[in-house]
Amino acid sequence: MKDNAILVIVARFLIPLVMLFGLYVQFHGEYSPGGGFQAGVLFAAAWILFVLIYGLETGLRVIPLRVIYSFACLGVLLYCSVGLLGVVLGGRFLDYQPLLASPQAAQQAGIILVEFGVGVTVASVVMMVFLQFARRRALSQAAGLELDQEQDRS
Repeated sequence: MKDNAILVIVARFLIPLVMLFGLYVQFHGEYSPGGGFQAGVLFAAAWILFVLIYGLETGLRVIPLRVIYSFACLGVLLYCSVGLLGVVLGGRFLDYQPLLASPQAAQQAGIILVEFGVGVTVASVVMMVFLQFARRRALSQAAGLELDQEQDRS
């Protein structure tokens, strides 16, 4: 689709706006509806739009598969680390009070870190799910099969 000038121009305008809105949702999620899950889906949607316009190979050059896997692991690790840090410091799992001297500051810092971990994990997993579908289609086309033909044979 990168041959279509209208789609390329709209994507160049839309992708940064979607990512900016994802940042807003991520960091405003502790005060209003939103947070890590929604922001992760928005970031993944921006990357998926990029891949649909510029192609899978270009998308994987921008964010390689190894980085996507690493981000998925790092997001879960951040979430668990914040939770376990509360336990180590004498509280409960995901108890933010022991993290800092001020309870309000500890609550805000803990929520921001946990939501960031959730956002990174969700974005990575949504991108991996999209990649599985995109690769399946690419492999079936390379083999000379259409997906509808495979289903008719079953």
